Amino acid sequence: MIFVNILKFLFGFALAIAILAGGGVVAALYFINRNAVTPNKPMFDNDRPPAITAGVKPGESAFTTTSKVKEKKDTKSQNTPSQKDKQSTEEGKPAKPLPPGAYNARVTWSQGLVLRSEPNTDAESVGGVGFNKKVIVLQVSQDKAWQKVRVVGTDEEAWVKAGNTKRTNE
Repeated sequence: MIFVNILKFLFGFALAIAILAGGGVVAALYFINRNAVTPNKPMFDNDRPPAITAGVKPGESAFTTTSKVKEKKDTKSQNTPSQKDKQSTEEGKPAKPLPPGAYNARVTWSQGLVLRSEPNTDAESVGGVGFNKKVIVLQVSQDKAWQKVRVVGTDEEAWVKAGNTKRTNE
């Protein structure tokens, strides 16, 4: 009789340990799997495109409209063959004369470039120029690490890090 009671006690103890261990494993797997799922990307007000855009037809997004407007501007500028118009800015002001060795380029850095007052990273930031915007490279620093550019349309001149523009034939 005593032998049966000792077996019951040992079997109950082993069963309790097994249930606790199994429950711990299940709980650990649940929390590990919950933490492995990436959360949804938060949306902020400036991430959403504007709800109402002037001049947008129903069923057409604002982005396609602006690209069509840019295409129209590009074709208009190509239709004017005079050299004087090509050297003028978008506002109609005559462009400043270019130094020898200057060339047209486009910004290739996807985040755009910071315009600096001097050719070093500690210099004051005087503005910026966006991706794929037209610039005129006026000169290159002696160490070839910086380029002095003129932003087409604003005639703003400043220094940008070299290697972030691509020469164009425009």
